[in-house]
Amino acid sequence: MLHSHLTTLNAVSLVLNTFAAEGLSSEALLAGSGINAADLSRADPRITTSQEMQVCANALALRREIGLELGRRMHVSAYGMLGYALLSSATFGDALALALRYPALLGTLFDLRLEQDHEHVWLTASNYRDRSALAIFNAELCMASLKVICDDLLGQPLPLHAARFAHAEPGYRSHYQATFACPVQFGGDHHGFAFERHWLERPLPLADGVTHRAMAERCRRQNTEFTGRQAWLARIRQALARQLSQPPGLEGLARQMKCSARTLRRHLHDVGSSYQELLDELRFERAKQLLAEDRLPIYQIAEQLGFSETASLRHAFIRWSGVAPSHFRS
Repeated sequence: MLHSHLTTLNAVSLVLNTFAAEGLSSEALLAGSGINAADLSRADPRITTSQEMQVCANALALRREIGLELGRRMHVSAYGMLGYALLSSATFGDALALALRYPALLGTLFDLRLEQDHEHVWLTASNYRDRSALAIFNAELCMASLKVICDDLLGQPLPLHAARFAHAEPGYRSHYQATFACPVQFGGDHHGFAFERHWLERPLPLADGVTHRAMAERCRRQNTEFTGRQAWLARIRQALARQLSQPPGLEGLARQMKCSARTLRRHLHDVGSSYQELLDELRFERAKQLLAEDRLPIYQIAEQLGFSETASLRHAFIRWSGVAPSHFRS
């Protein structure tokens, strides 16, 4: 699955900082993502979800429970203007409603909902849309970070009634108990946690009407820009993905998109990408898919991806992933 969703470098920076104390180099965690150390200092650090998830996959290979740990470190301040809009909301319920109004700014890979009954409110996450191998990791990251956001907004831990997850119980259940501090069930229909309904009416300690209105308006504008960029990038990716065996080049792709090469280059730069980076990302995703299917010999995969010879694919794949195509397949 190819992802056009844009996000920021917050999660990537969090991964690098988490493992830095263990002496692990950033190169190992950034391998195959197309992100380099210089990108971390950009003023507008936009990347694609696919890039972010590659870094997370590298982290997951080192520690299976890392999703919960990263979620516990993802404070509301990591969400930029949206975070300030949430903090300045009048009530806890108002803040949650605003967060769910702008999923693109929240950076979620799930559909989030608030479901109320007479006594409790469930904050649920369903319809996951990313790599299946990262489904549990992303569920842990999503729910743990939402719990931290709730705690940050209230200025105190939100007591939970229960938590549940759609996947089977992992071997590190104790980490769930430490994260949510409530009974946890596995094998449900979706992910979520519940708290008493009266918390929705709780005034927030940092509420400020003037600041909130200003931040909410900026969030509305940013969401419009953000989703517009996502839709545009999706069209670019779809057009290029159809032509991997014979890439059209920047000029050819620009003609297809009915714009000049200069305009296309500028737009790609604005979303933190370039023609070559986009082509590499699409080739890498497709190469992994074809290698995993194990139907075609590697020389035919090279042809399908527009490489003139197998050695070119091999060199590129090692640069993207750190291993040769044959090693990845085995």
